[in-house]
Amino acid sequence: MASRTKGKTTMEVGGDGVAVITLINPPVNSLSFDVLENLKSNYEEALRRNDVKAIVITGAKGRFSGGFDISGFGEIQKGTRKAPKPGYISIDIITDLIEAARKPSVAAIDGLALGGGLELAMACHARISAPGAQLGLPELQLGVIPGFGGTQRLPRLVGLTKALEMILTSKPVKAEQGHSLGLVDAVVPPAELLNAARRWALDIAERRKPWVCSVLKTDKLPPLGEAREILKFAKDQTRKQAPNLKHPLMCLEAVEVGIVSGSRAGLEKEALISSQVVKLDTTKSLIHVFFSQRGTTKVPGVTDRGLVPRKIKKVAIIGGGLMGSGIATALILSNYPVILKEVNEKFLEAGIGRVKANLQSSVKKGRMSQEKFEQTMSLLKGSLDYESFRDVDMVIEAVIENISLKQQIFADLEKYCPQHCILASNTSTIDLNKIGERTKSQDRVIGAHFFSPAHVMPLLEIVRTNHTSAQVIVDLLDVGKKIKKTPVVVGNCTGFAVNRMFFPYTQAAMFLVERGTDPYLIDKAVSKFGMPMGPFRLCDLVGFGVAIATATQFIENFPERTNKSMIIPLMQEDKRAGEATRKGFYLYDEKRKAKPDPEIKKYIEKARSVSGVNLDPKLAKLTEKEIIEMTFFPVVNEACRVFAEGIAVKAADLDIAGIFGMGFPPYRGGIMFWADSIGSKYIYSKLDEWSKAYGGFFKPCDFLAERGSKGAPLSAPLEQARSRL
Repeated sequence: MASRTKGKTTMEVGGDGVAVITLINPPVNSLSFDVLENLKSNYEEALRRNDVKAIVITGAKGRFSGGFDISGFGEIQKGTRKAPKPGYISIDIITDLIEAARKPSVAAIDGLALGGGLELAMACHARISAPGAQLGLPELQLGVIPGFGGTQRLPRLVGLTKALEMILTSKPVKAEQGHSLGLVDAVVPPAELLNAARRWALDIAERRKPWVCSVLKTDKLPPLGEAREILKFAKDQTRKQAPNLKHPLMCLEAVEVGIVSGSRAGLEKEALISSQVVKLDTTKSLIHVFFSQRGTTKVPGVTDRGLVPRKIKKVAIIGGGLMGSGIATALILSNYPVILKEVNEKFLEAGIGRVKANLQSSVKKGRMSQEKFEQTMSLLKGSLDYESFRDVDMVIEAVIENISLKQQIFADLEKYCPQHCILASNTSTIDLNKIGERTKSQDRVIGAHFFSPAHVMPLLEIVRTNHTSAQVIVDLLDVGKKIKKTPVVVGNCTGFAVNRMFFPYTQAAMFLVERGTDPYLIDKAVSKFGMPMGPFRLCDLVGFGVAIATATQFIENFPERTNKSMIIPLMQEDKRAGEATRKGFYLYDEKRKAKPDPEIKKYIEKARSVSGVNLDPKLAKLTEKEIIEMTFFPVVNEACRVFAEGIAVKAADLDIAGIFGMGFPPYRGGIMFWADSIGSKYIYSKLDEWSKAYGGFFKPCDFLAERGSKGAPLSAPLEQARSRL
């Protein structure tokens, strides 16, 4: 056992003969190994005591349990804790001790019962919930499977089809829906929850209510032939949607064994699979992402100074285009009053119209009521001047990427905004020092870089300059959290973290195509690797205008390591601009469905002759593995530069930025984590080989060369890596 305890349970026995066992492990009462051991000893004591007739399990401070404490997996993987034998928790404790006990138990659920929390509740003989509590099994998104009996009990309580939907999508249901599904026996007001659970437990003990062992129920399971059909369909869908993941199929295997051979065999299969999935590379990656995402808000020298975020009561946004309207939508959805400023009535009307359309799509999908829509829209006010900026706490500039326009705006803002007001820019590439050049209050200038569409994409890059105050960073981190974004704090440079790391991604693809690689094979290989789409499909989606403007920034700033291709400019000359014109690298029908265009060859050939590039027989016959390496190793190289320059505080921040900003597959752990899984030595040797054959674009940076030559991990902090060199 690890020496430091994490959480506990307490037990109180009332005069009514009910023992109330409370799970205590803030903030969500996660089930650490210590909590589970405490629960076991409390339960054994309750069963021994003659004054205990029934048991209620509940969670402290309005939360039942958020599930198994995932840091336990980390302890096992690092070898700091011995893994319990398969089935110790799910069979020995939850099934044979709690569910098979001769005294009944009731789960009193408030707030949430997720993962292992819901699995524990399902082993109780009844579940009473407060309204609105979240009930679900989200384990698959963490790379594991429900391992405390969830694969067996959920199908028996809600039916096989609904159980598979809940498990495979990781989506929870509210208590009210849980009640109609049969997952919850009653929904009562929070103030009455504990008393109602006590009465229910006594009623079971005195046979006034049924004593139900979920794991033995069969009335909601379909006949065997039908169950096999449902499971076959689920497996086929899973293979299509998650071809690179093994654990969802392994989970379905545990469900199937339980239905075919009985719940005991199912529990044993689940226990065996649970011990196997922890060792999968994809599981290690997803657990790394889980902790890294929670670590982005810890910034040394900023968040460890005891600074308290100031209350942001009102935000102004300059520019109502695609980005400005998206940012406004994200803010009003989280109850921030917003002023949207534009240069004229026509643009202002269009900007407000975009926000309205964003919200109306939620109404159409049934995710928002009409009343909530009107209430949210009432938080948005339009403006054509700065007069209404006199009481705002933060301004986010979201105009076109024009440096002199942005400089003028920042100079004007200082005249109208209060002295404490945060001055933020949503620029995606321009140096913030240049934007704030004419501004006296350099400590208030910060980058708030959202990704399009801003109300949907989960990443917020918080860009600090050398002058930005720690207080302003803390304030923006708090806003990011409140608008449900994953904020990553980065330094100021061309492209910041995400765009800079990934500029070689498209450039590498263009480099290969000009030398003979089929663009559609590149897209296919990259999609198969796990990206949402390949680089050419992405160029079509963002539009050639944006692609060229972005590429130009990097060609100007990093001329020694950029690849300048003529393919897109030549296509633009023929009025091809991507998906918007229905012609780019692909042809698009009226439903925006893409299909390859044979005409692309002529643009590639023309670009080749303009650039004086020759066909390379080796590059014309690349395998999928080689395509991935030649496309992503230059990204790893640039990520190493970003890390070495201190643009990112930790390598894990770059992992999260790439996943949430560019769609890098989470089950690969992020760009730096993935690189370390391959090995710095191998990546360095390949880049070195290509740079000798093809030039500076592939040249390994000093940081990668130093670590790669010795095989040191790329994501280790500088001093740690040096100790291994």
